[in-house]
Amino acid sequence: MAVASKKIPAPDEVRIQTALLSVSDKAGIVELARALDAKGVRLVSTGGTHKALMAAGLPVSDVSELTGFPEVMDGRVKTLHPGVHGGLLAIRDDADHKAAMETHGITAIDLVVINLYPFEEVRAEGGDYPTTVENIDIGGPAMIRASAKNHAYVTIVTDPGDYSTLLDEIANGTTRYAFRQKMAAKAYARTAAYDAAISNWFSEALDLAMPRHRVIGGVLKEEMRYGENPHQKAGFYVTGEKRPGVATATLLQGKQLSYNNINDTDAAFELVAEFLPDKAPACAIIKHANPCGVATAPSLAEAYRRALACDSTSAFGGIIALNQQLDAETAEEIVKLFTEVIIAPSVSDEAKAIIARKPNLRLLAAGGLPDPRTPGLTAKTVAGGLLVQTRDNGMVEDLELRVVTKRAPSAQELEDMKFAFKVAKHVKSNAVVYAKDGQTAGIGAGQMSRVDSARIAAIKAEEAAKALGLAAPLTRGSAVASEAFLPFADGLLSAIAAGATAVIQPGGSMRDDEVIAAANEHDVAMVFTGMRHFRH
Repeated sequence: MAVASKKIPAPDEVRIQTALLSVSDKAGIVELARALDAKGVRLVSTGGTHKALMAAGLPVSDVSELTGFPEVMDGRVKTLHPGVHGGLLAIRDDADHKAAMETHGITAIDLVVINLYPFEEVRAEGGDYPTTVENIDIGGPAMIRASAKNHAYVTIVTDPGDYSTLLDEIANGTTRYAFRQKMAAKAYARTAAYDAAISNWFSEALDLAMPRHRVIGGVLKEEMRYGENPHQKAGFYVTGEKRPGVATATLLQGKQLSYNNINDTDAAFELVAEFLPDKAPACAIIKHANPCGVATAPSLAEAYRRALACDSTSAFGGIIALNQQLDAETAEEIVKLFTEVIIAPSVSDEAKAIIARKPNLRLLAAGGLPDPRTPGLTAKTVAGGLLVQTRDNGMVEDLELRVVTKRAPSAQELEDMKFAFKVAKHVKSNAVVYAKDGQTAGIGAGQMSRVDSARIAAIKAEEAAKALGLAAPLTRGSAVASEAFLPFADGLLSAIAAGATAVIQPGGSMRDDEVIAAANEHDVAMVFTGMRHFRH
């Protein structure tokens, strides 16, 4: 049953007379407190914040003066008291509430400045179980929620970034209702994200793959000019996960990343991370979240040139991801073509200077490569719901490949198979990828028919061969990968017609025998991985 409202209109202006300051992050708090004191605001504080303000020579009361009760249990209990929460929740214009405050000596609190124990940071740094639990804030969220509920009278500030805005607001000693509403909304979003981080950590710690309630929280990193299309609004939220990538990267130069830039850059960097930098330099070029060229080579510049050769037309205006530090030679090659974004683990000073010739080219240094084997979650919204799954962290190196044809693949064919299967994992389904000598020869993505994907990839290879002046497309003598099983022999026959001599696929079709027979008939080697990589 709903609780009835007192129906007392909220005042527009509320004078700030008493402020409660209790922060984990002390940045800027002394300066804020000094400004409040200059306006005649009574300061009340707790624990470490109280010590910091006292050390700065500010007149500040301990919260125990409001509660008449000392901090106990190592500070676990200090603000959970009617002397605090009564001052936060009291309806100032209600006679019964005013009488209760007078009877029990409760002081009205007009401004609350709080930031919470650093649970997210401790979790991200891999704190042990007891340490992580100890960094779950209890009193802070309770005060935030109480203050935000009573925003008709109380101003709540949870973000140090809002301190200057607060001081501008109270220039005349009061806050407006619209400001208090805005701060209350921000406060509830903060506690929601905080609780989401805690609940998700418990799910991980206790190996609860799909808990009854799943909440995904994030912090707005930047509001975007628009979303996928100009009529859509968008924002980029970060979850606090320390996985190297577009969310944690430093923008070294260039315009603000767009919604589509971020989506494509993430796809590019996750793909190139499949290729370990200590084995060989690698480059992936992405367009509309699909790779148009991927390659490894003895040098990064050569890897870029080989990736570009796969489909230089589609690469125009694309995203380039590298698995090693961007060097000067590679930078010189990249600036020859219009490119939207480059992302690499790091960038040399010489490369920075070269890329600076293209001031609109966005250059990102990620600080490392994401580990493709790391577990995690991905989410996608649907009407009325949220689809959540574990990250596809399957690696072909970890799979037991099963040769199912009379002819086993050669050593080179096997390497090309693995290369193609790594790329196919990052191509929208239905996906078919041809590869030869550590280079994609043709990529077919996102078709309703797998046969069409095989044909499109072959056409791309033929066009690339013409552009490069080759006598034959690179699909001749290539390995071909399908990210899901081949349901019929027709897809295989299309790949064979394009020149493929080896095939890697998950297997598991009702017609596997038919597909295997077709491979044997054409002396094609085939292996089954037992793992599918659908990507929608």
